[in-house]
Amino acid sequence: MKLVLASSSPRRRELLGLLGVEFEAVPSGVAELTGGDPPVIVVENALRKARAVAGRAAPGVPVLGVDTDVIYDGRLLGKPVDDGDATARLRALSGRTHEVLSGIALVGAGVERSELVRTAVTFRELSDREIEAYVASGEWRDRAGGYAVQGLGSSLVERIEGDLSNVIGLPIPALSRMIADLQDR
Repeated sequence: MKLVLASSSPRRRELLGLLGVEFEAVPSGVAELTGGDPPVIVVENALRKARAVAGRAAPGVPVLGVDTDVIYDGRLLGKPVDDGDATARLRALSGRTHEVLSGIALVGAGVERSELVRTAVTFRELSDREIEAYVASGEWRDRAGGYAVQGLGSSLVERIEGDLSNVIGLPIPALSRMIADLQDR
């Protein structure tokens, strides 16, 4: 199956490539919603991205939209804007459990499907020195919650309950189910 990825995320492109999915990446240019009920927001953002690109995609080619964010204390954390913001987020997550939520949507070819994926991530207690070193690495840039579990950020994590690929930014089991469902139609 060929699809269009409504994203410029290198992580999502890499994961789709590993799956052997033939795709074209087309950034949606959609401004993400940030206020409201986090599970509803991430699914709505995924749908908005996919719908925006579906209008420009070839007929019959499904468009994949994904939105991943970290929820802590009932709110979406988003991506840190600078070193200070990244440091504050990592301090808040230190020694605690948070959720990574992804909305995933396939739109086009006469179908519109969406799903919410949740993964619990527990950070170990982090020292100020560890947080400073991680922030200095720059890996936090353009990352929901301010860390990348597939890189140096793996050293921050004590436990993951659920789908690791969701924490990276593309919930592969959910995508595989959605693709199989489309192919069975």
